[in-house]
Amino acid sequence: MTNTKYSLDEIRLRLNELDDQLLQLLSERRQLSIEVAKSKVQTSKPVRDASREQQLLVKLINNGKEKYQLDAPYITKIFHTIIEDSVLLQQVYLQNLANPQQSRKPLARVAFLGSKGSYSHLASREYFSRKNTELIELNCDQFKEVTKTVESGHADYGVLPIENTSSGSINEVFDLLQHTTLHIVGELTQPIDHCLVATKEIQLENIKTLYSHPQPHQQCSEFLSRLSGVALESCASTADAMQKVQELNRDDVAAIGHASSGKLYGLQSIQSDIANQTENHTRFIIVARKPVEVSTQIPAKTTFIMSTSQDAGSLVETLLVLQRYGINMTKLESRPIMGNPWEEMFYVDVEAHKDSEPMQLAIQELIKITKYLKVLGCYPIDNVKPVIPDLSE
Repeated sequence: MTNTKYSLDEIRLRLNELDDQLLQLLSERRQLSIEVAKSKVQTSKPVRDASREQQLLVKLINNGKEKYQLDAPYITKIFHTIIEDSVLLQQVYLQNLANPQQSRKPLARVAFLGSKGSYSHLASREYFSRKNTELIELNCDQFKEVTKTVESGHADYGVLPIENTSSGSINEVFDLLQHTTLHIVGELTQPIDHCLVATKEIQLENIKTLYSHPQPHQQCSEFLSRLSGVALESCASTADAMQKVQELNRDDVAAIGHASSGKLYGLQSIQSDIANQTENHTRFIIVARKPVEVSTQIPAKTTFIMSTSQDAGSLVETLLVLQRYGINMTKLESRPIMGNPWEEMFYVDVEAHKDSEPMQLAIQELIKITKYLKVLGCYPIDNVKPVIPDLSE
């Protein structure tokens, strides 16, 4: 039998003390990240320095192993998160300098689909928490209502889901972008953790009706196919679905949503991890009436729409323009043009600043060979790709 000289309460007290010290150190490190950003303003260096990140990770892994008996995966996972936070924090600082009028606003009116607890609501809070902006939250029943609320001036920003790793593109949002006057000013990729929530712990076989938004229905189709005799009811959002279950207060109904959101409605999780893919993520875009200036020190993404002639090879010709200027395309989506049978509008995401020389030259060429082209927005890239430490030496 293994004995310890400390009681469980004493161990937990010491752990609490260490956790508090870690929080203090993380706060100090964050402040130094801002100082790094200030230094880069003076030197015009880019936010990301892959060589520096590589050296840092290798040094930390070696020190952790030699001095503290910590394994490489543990250190890598922790510092990938810390480095990502540092990069995003520096991006926010530089963006505030590039857009001083927006950065001085203490409040932001934000429109999103659903009420409290919807995935769009969670994404809104996550995105604006980085900017230390207090939100006035405006919930909407439809995606179109989100864009109309911003266009009319009743909201400053709109948050829209545009694609999911499991169910693919959200066509309704792409169609709205074809006609709106709004600009894309930001993006956010959020993990989507679907679970079943109900008023109390119930057996799956007792569920008769399951409420959710159509997107989660698609993203959880494999799990749902294993439930027999369950009626699937669609709601305007996952939050509306959870509110419906709360109001019904029956032991034969459930909803698909986020576990923490379910708690807002007095619901508990009865089955977790029900999505088709374990890595289930949704990319959201943030739209506003005016475009933002993007610091050239920040990795940027540009989104534009275009239509081509129906001649053979027309689309390929436009893609070759991007290739010729070394511009990386990350998204190509086609949607029908209403009123023009068999014609399509193409939505393109590229990793490039719209004002960079390659992008400007590419746009000039694309204008000549397309029937229509419009830039929807240029904005900071949200996805901070981790540097993989090279431990071969």
